[in-house]
Amino acid sequence: MHEPGARFANPDMHAIVGHRDLLLITLDTLRYDAAQQCFQRGELPVLAEHLPAQGWERRHTPGNFTYAAHAAFFAGFLPTPARPGPHPRLFALDFEGSETTARDTFVFRDRADIVSGLRDLGYHSLCIGGVGFFNKRNPLGSQFPDLFDESHWNPGLGVTAIDSTERQVALACERLASDELRGRRCFVFINVSALHQPNRHYLPDAQHDGYDSHCAALRYVDGALAPLFAALRTRGGAFAIVCSDHGTAYGEDGYHGHRLAHETVMTVPYAHFLVDP
Repeated sequence: MHEPGARFANPDMHAIVGHRDLLLITLDTLRYDAAQQCFQRGELPVLAEHLPAQGWERRHTPGNFTYAAHAAFFAGFLPTPARPGPHPRLFALDFEGSETTARDTFVFRDRADIVSGLRDLGYHSLCIGGVGFFNKRNPLGSQFPDLFDESHWNPGLGVTAIDSTERQVALACERLASDELRGRRCFVFINVSALHQPNRHYLPDAQHDGYDSHCAALRYVDGALAPLFAALRTRGGAFAIVCSDHGTAYGEDGYHGHRLAHETVMTVPYAHFLVDP
């Protein structure tokens, strides 16, 4: 039995898009059960400032590995509440017959992705990559970063760097404070890599990745995010979406990893909230 978690009502996105910076953080590979347990234990003080009393919302991901999930996200299909729907979306592309486009949904016309749609509205889009699908080392690793006005990746932002989230946040803060972006609306996307294997380096003496080291990685990420929220407040506030793209299995029912349809993979934590100045 799962904790019910929070339920996030959709705001009127027409009152947000064009008026605030936008932030999308994907906590790559984060499981819902780990996220909610860390919240309930009081181990996420930074994120807890923005989450309701019940914690994360339990949602279903549209993809069971990074590429599939992000392809859906950039088309406006964020994780879906894990309860009967239909569930109206925050963003959508104009698509005939959509049953999840509602009055409060912001619809981008004549575009195949929301990043291009935001560019049409004057947003500067910034991608700070993490896992391999954002490393720009080959055509596949360049596909998502190439959607953005600017994109960044280096090994220090990747899965093997123990301080990757601190580096990602520092880079985001540097760009947001730059003269180039002062006074301009920004869409900031960060693919946080720290939860992804290997994550055993966040748990002293751990020899293998596991649920406990996964939680330890999340505790590290939480502390590292604080300067980013502060930077967005300085710029006048933002609308933030923080979620996982998929979970991962650590031996449950014999499964390990992801790109499979186990509940530990398909059930993810989700939150959206205003970051006010």
